[in-house]
Amino acid sequence: MRMLVVYDITDSRRLYRVARILKDYGHRVQKSKFEIDASERAFGELRDRIAQEIDEEKDGVKYIPLCERCLHKTEIIGRGRYIDPDCEFVVV
Repeated sequence: MRMLVVYDITDSRRLYRVARILKDYGHRVQKSKFEIDASERAFGELRDRIAQEIDEEKDGVKYIPLCERCLHKTEIIGRGRYIDPDCEFVVV
């Protein structure tokens, strides 16, 4: 199953932990958005892990399903994948 996961986390420590969890299941496409491609079991595990990290009174996480038909209609203008300047770099 493919999902778009978007989040708004108010605490920088929780934000970092949620992003690390999401990196285990997919790839970042924008600063607070990840595309996930996982089995239902793995997706359930992902949701459980994130639920343990967030403060439901202050934070928000949305899981948006991406159907195959919609996935092929995705239009990207500019960079299609987020490059984290703190993690990815080229040494020349």
